[in-house]
Amino acid sequence: MELVDIGVNLANKAFREDLDDVIVRARDAGVTTMIVTGTGIRESQTALDLARSWPGMLYSTAGVHPHVARDFDPSALSELESLAAEPEVVAIGETGLDFNRDFSPRPLQESVFERQLELAARMRLPVFIHQRDAHQRLLPILREYRDALPDAVIHCFTDNRNALWDYLDLDLHIGVTGWICDERRGRELQELVGDIPADRLLIETDSPYLLPRDMSPRPRSGRNEPAFLVQVLAAVARHRGEEVDTVADSTSRNARRFFRLPD
Repeated sequence: MELVDIGVNLANKAFREDLDDVIVRARDAGVTTMIVTGTGIRESQTALDLARSWPGMLYSTAGVHPHVARDFDPSALSELESLAAEPEVVAIGETGLDFNRDFSPRPLQESVFERQLELAARMRLPVFIHQRDAHQRLLPILREYRDALPDAVIHCFTDNRNALWDYLDLDLHIGVTGWICDERRGRELQELVGDIPADRLLIETDSPYLLPRDMSPRPRSGRNEPAFLVQVLAAVARHRGEEVDTVADSTSRNARRFFRLPD
């Protein structure tokens, strides 16, 4: 079994002291490919550096997260374009809208999101999308650009059935995290995951965030790791009523197709 974790924040300071060990543990657990998430210009460069340090195992994205859209200055777009031209960079993002925390003004989030969609269309790269409490604004923006985009994934999907079908109608991929392992917040996702077509399903840890709640024993640090993708996989398979190997094969195949990775 060889798994692909489509979203790992390995540039996060939580991994500063033992990053190599984290990557080795992931590989030993069967997570043979990881996409390191870029959440800003500096973080995207760090993600690229990590991908270069672990060729064939790590790849990266380049993007500006909606939380830091306020920092998107005139030079940011050209810097993102330079990063996106590197062979290790396989998607634009993490980009999108977050109206839950509103760390950046909403009109600015929308403008920065659109600039990155335009970049993805120009560079012919898929898009790694964050959406929190912003579906009603994100959807029409995506509809406007969808025909120009090679592909897009709603990363860490936690929304409702209507949102899921809106995204599937746009032929998007859906990323599922350890949210599905949460018996409190994840019940709706547990019910919906079976509605995701097998060829549109992707899995991720979003580590160091979203440690699966059903882990036993749980790490004292509370830190999530890409090695724990197997926990997400098991929960997805259980709630879809499928074999673990079946979900592992399909999600890995989907990820390699989505990010244009070598077999």
